[in-house]
Amino acid sequence: MSSASRLKAPRDTNGGLRRLLRADLPVNTVALARYLLGKIIVHETANGRLSGRIVETEAYPAGDAAGHAFRGKTPRNVSLFLERGHAYVYLVYGVSMMLNVASEKAGVGAGVLLRAIEPLDGVELMASTLPRRRQADIGRGPGRLTKALKIDLSHDGLDLCSASSSLWLAVSAQPTGRIGKSVRIGLTNEAVRVLRFYERGSASISGPRKLLKE
Repeated sequence: MSSASRLKAPRDTNGGLRRLLRADLPVNTVALARYLLGKIIVHETANGRLSGRIVETEAYPAGDAAGHAFRGKTPRNVSLFLERGHAYVYLVYGVSMMLNVASEKAGVGAGVLLRAIEPLDGVELMASTLPRRRQADIGRGPGRLTKALKIDLSHDGLDLCSASSSLWLAVSAQPTGRIGKSVRIGLTNEAVRVLRFYERGSASISGPRKLLKE
């Protein structure tokens, strides 16, 4: 499948995308990280719809020393302990927002980091904050992903499966391509675990090329 063909957002007969239901989501962090590949993340903003096809994720299961929930619930990470399908947004290094999807039953802290998207709706608005970048680079990496989708800390805790949420997950009409996997990026704890998943062939995948092997 070409990158160009993926840039057309699938529509239903009502002119919109079908929201993912919570029942659609696996109750397992690793399974959810794989499942979300090829799905669409949508943000309805005052300036119009922004969306992108998810092509790279990382799983942070319960008990993972690299995960934010490892030491228990805190005011910062409470959204990770919500029922699967809720957003967990946090700031790293005082610069970049990260968007995660809570991935287990309520009370179990675990999540899936969304690392990269292929832009669909609102490409010009996305690119306005990342001047002179190729379209494939707009959502390449977790910090660019949130910047492109205009996601900030106000979105932490939102239910991505709710019909009333401005930030939500949708089904793609396009089948998911072959899935690759590798170790996660930039970690010291649990660094050897193969919990990063990506859609092979996407130009929007982030990270070192040496990881694109499996």
